[in-house]
Amino acid sequence: MVNPVEASGVFSLIWLVIALPLAGATLILIGRPLAPALFDRIGHWLAVGLAGASFVLSLVLFIATLGRDEESRQVVQHLYTWFDTGDLSVGMDLLYDQLSSLFLLLITGVGTLIHVYSVGYMADDERRTRFFGYLNLFLAAMLMLVLAENYVGLFLGWEGVGLASYLLIGFWQHKPSAAAAAKKAFVMNRVGDMGLSLAIALSFVTFGSTSFSVISDQLMVTNEGAGGVATSTLNWLGILLLVGACGKSAQVPLQGWLLDAMEGPTPVSALIHAATMVTAGVYLIVRSSAIFDAAEVASTAVVIVALVTIIWGAAISCVKDDIKKVLAGSTMSQIGYMMLAAGLGGPGYAFAIFHLLTHGFFKANMFLGAGSLMHGMNDDVNLKHYGALSRALPVTFVTFAMGYLAIIGFPGFAGFWSKDKILEVAFAESWLVGVIALLAAGVTAFYMTRLMMLAFFGRKRWPEGVHPHESPRIMTGPLVVLAALSVLGGLFTLGGWIEHWLEPVVAIGHAEHHGPLPVWATSVLAVLVVAIGVAAAGFVFGRRPTTTEPTPYLHVPHVEDVVVPPGLALTRGAVATDKYVVDGLMSGGPIALAAIAGELRKAQTGYVRSYALSVLGGTVLVALAILVVN
Repeated sequence: MVNPVEASGVFSLIWLVIALPLAGATLILIGRPLAPALFDRIGHWLAVGLAGASFVLSLVLFIATLGRDEESRQVVQHLYTWFDTGDLSVGMDLLYDQLSSLFLLLITGVGTLIHVYSVGYMADDERRTRFFGYLNLFLAAMLMLVLAENYVGLFLGWEGVGLASYLLIGFWQHKPSAAAAAKKAFVMNRVGDMGLSLAIALSFVTFGSTSFSVISDQLMVTNEGAGGVATSTLNWLGILLLVGACGKSAQVPLQGWLLDAMEGPTPVSALIHAATMVTAGVYLIVRSSAIFDAAEVASTAVVIVALVTIIWGAAISCVKDDIKKVLAGSTMSQIGYMMLAAGLGGPGYAFAIFHLLTHGFFKANMFLGAGSLMHGMNDDVNLKHYGALSRALPVTFVTFAMGYLAIIGFPGFAGFWSKDKILEVAFAESWLVGVIALLAAGVTAFYMTRLMMLAFFGRKRWPEGVHPHESPRIMTGPLVVLAALSVLGGLFTLGGWIEHWLEPVVAIGHAEHHGPLPVWATSVLAVLVVAIGVAAAGFVFGRRPTTTEPTPYLHVPHVEDVVVPPGLALTRGAVATDKYVVDGLMSGGPIALAAIAGELRKAQTGYVRSYALSVLGGTVLVALAILVVN
């Protein structure tokens, strides 16, 4: 890693990229209760404007970076010393480099389009203004995450993303399912957050700092000894970072929250899946490339988790009838591809980010397209109730089709270039890794073709009273832009641009990737496998009429089945022990004495004749006792 230079000129405004949406969230969430009429009228446009301003500034910074030489493209901005205790000093420092510059464009660009779309999608929601405040908060937190210069600052954004996702997933909290989904996402992410927090503590103990540049410099001291740090320590550090990444990016075994998160408004799903939350784990692994390059066991763990998730997510999408859950399972699988590339290291880091960018375009396109379908179908998400919608919603159909062609890897579309690059490094690693990744590409083509056929083709299966219609322009406009990006996103690979751009950030352990197959052969093989997946879906769903009956599927045990039942049993046992054992020991004696006293109190009637009779009875008993003794 090149040592960053101090921010100056336009780069002194880096902090504004975060501050603009954060100001929007603050103004809306605090100002709306004070002036509801004003903010209900302008609040959503205020949020859109500040998100757009953050994008414009990110674009200006990116253009300015292009004009600099390679040695001065990494810029650090020291705002203030956050805290200083013992040997640990943490600054509120921002790092703008080749990696964060791409994330800024994705987060603010796609995020702004989602804001614009939401103006139409949430038009009739009574709490729309608050929704836009949460959207701005989400952007600000993710921007903090990718701009932080150290792991502690990253953790601040990391937790902010968790908070914002909780607020947005459960936005329709009047629905018990939405409230439960928000809590589930929040709790499962805390498991991953424990891994990241332990990793931060271990990085301080090991390196004496949490700064990315300090850690990277120490690991570059020697090629073999990793700066004198024990390999076992680096492996543990990498595994803890992986645990954190699994939580945020919904990788096995912490993926259970992602499908339930579809309970939130559809723009939230698009923001989570395309530009913010689930990409955070990939960012963490790539940003920590210096550690993973020196930790072979941890890198292998990343590859294994990624391969399992690629297959798992694709299998889920094959059997879901809820259009948003099909896309959610797809996200799990596609993030798995990114994690796979990052785990393989070397040029894989650049290709992970390349696929992250193209995925951001076509997945946002398809999620917002799903929202447009729902808008025209009275909020019905069941694909079995769709059919023949290509003519009723022509703009949604064409734009969604662009995303479909991109995700399956149709030649020339964005996903074709980025996924093929991952397949190249996968085959260079081993035949087994390459074949698994290739087969998953065929499954992707199968479930996405199934979705297209159920939604847009075949016979009409609409319930009575449903009148499909196209969405307003404020919703279809962002779809058109994202569809264009789904087609043109592959331009990042021209001349190996993405590799050269990111090489200064992830150069440690950089190596050429020469697999057993030529590049063109890998592409041809991928296209053939995708064609087989498309043909299989066409054969299964094109030859027989689709029914409205739910699709049967085999329930596969996962982490919730293993953890939740024992956890509930343990909780119930602890409650019972506290109530009947602990409380019984502490309060059982007084309760017994009170019971005895209560019974004895019944003898105190207050009548003199009763007391006289008692005295007489006692006297008789005493006299009889004396006679017996004598």
